[in-house]
Amino acid sequence: MNGFNDVSIDRVASSILSLLGVEKDPDMGREIESITEKRRCHRVIMYNPDAVAQWIYEGHRDLFSPILERIDLNIEMLSMVPPVTPVCFASMYSGLLPEKHGIREYIKPVLKCRTVFDVLSENGKKCAIVSTEGDSISKIFLERNIDYFIYKTKKECNDKALSLIDEDKYDLMVLYNGDYDHYMHRFSPEGKRSLKALKENIETYSMLLDRVEEKWKGHSTAIAFAPDHGCHKWLGILGNHGERIPKDMNIRHFWTFIDKK
Repeated sequence: MNGFNDVSIDRVASSILSLLGVEKDPDMGREIESITEKRRCHRVIMYNPDAVAQWIYEGHRDLFSPILERIDLNIEMLSMVPPVTPVCFASMYSGLLPEKHGIREYIKPVLKCRTVFDVLSENGKKCAIVSTEGDSISKIFLERNIDYFIYKTKKECNDKALSLIDEDKYDLMVLYNGDYDHYMHRFSPEGKRSLKALKENIETYSMLLDRVEEKWKGHSTAIAFAPDHGCHKWLGILGNHGERIPKDMNIRHFWTFIDKK
């Protein structure tokens, strides 16, 4: 991996809006044509596992095999500078670069700019965020006309996300899991406990696909596996991120499209 990917994560926001048939704000980045071309969906689920780097995917592709056979798009994506969680998710869901949305370091203020959640709620769409408490997604998108489900543990979040699919009332649902990032910092990106967390993230995406196929037969649905940034080995036995280097900046987003039956 010598260079940087071309497709920036600030283009995800307008892609979500296009899939749901809602016009983006003029300041938002342009959509990703491979995602939106000739596609409209009733529902979008964004699954956000933290810190899953492209180089990890390339070196451990066997771990991803349960979902690779089920995805429709495998897109090389580029993170934000600096590649830290609040900066990246602010861009992913506002469609703005850091200098426009205002988060340019590892801080977690409530965003004052418009986001996907604002645009969708103004157009009669219902949105839900499911996240562990204290993490960026649970904080920077507060004070909006959407529903928040914030829990202490990843299991509570994942169980709630599955139950929300059963309830079938949200046009956009965002689910965040931060466990790979947590263990990567402590045991290195390829440490045994870190890769176990990554395997669990992949299993969670599979569970979302299974539940949508079972419960949402009347909807066309887009489901994304969309990390925020990558990571690199640090001090030999630890992991880190935040540098403008390919290992921290290059990531992959996977998309699956499930048509109504």
